[in-house]
Amino acid sequence: MTVRPANVAPSCAPPRIHYVCSKVGSGLIVGIAMDSKQYPVTHTEAEWRQLLSPEQFRIMRAHGTEPPGSCALNHEKRAGAFFCAGCGQKLFASAHKFDSGTGWPSFNDPVPGAVETATDRSLGMVRTEVHCSRCGSHLGHVFDDGPPPTHRRYCINGVAMNFQPE
Repeated sequence: MTVRPANVAPSCAPPRIHYVCSKVGSGLIVGIAMDSKQYPVTHTEAEWRQLLSPEQFRIMRAHGTEPPGSCALNHEKRAGAFFCAGCGQKLFASAHKFDSGTGWPSFNDPVPGAVETATDRSLGMVRTEVHCSRCGSHLGHVFDDGPPPTHRRYCINGVAMNFQPE
């Protein structure tokens, strides 16, 4: 079982670290499994802490989640694009943003190649985590309950993005 506790910051990519727990007898053994994925943009944990606000670091590097309705980007309706707050990569065009009623900015399609996914088994459920393909920063999750034509809902933490109007 892979566990990513919100209060424990994994080492910054690359490589990604997953905490692996195994039950042995009446005890619990915690080990670390590392992905071999190398991202084009890398920083040490100290550098990420300098580049990001404490809230951004908690969400983007430690796989946290912002409270629903807490980010102004949820209400952004201007034409433009949303970029990764960690590396500046263009992630989503405003034409693909929609109001999902969840309290987080939602999109039905990312810029091609801008995001990657991984299985997230935290919080006792299985979800699909979305991260930036350039720096590996956690962005949010994707669900199959969005509007046509993709029927996807990329539910993204607003603090993980910057908006640039056209």
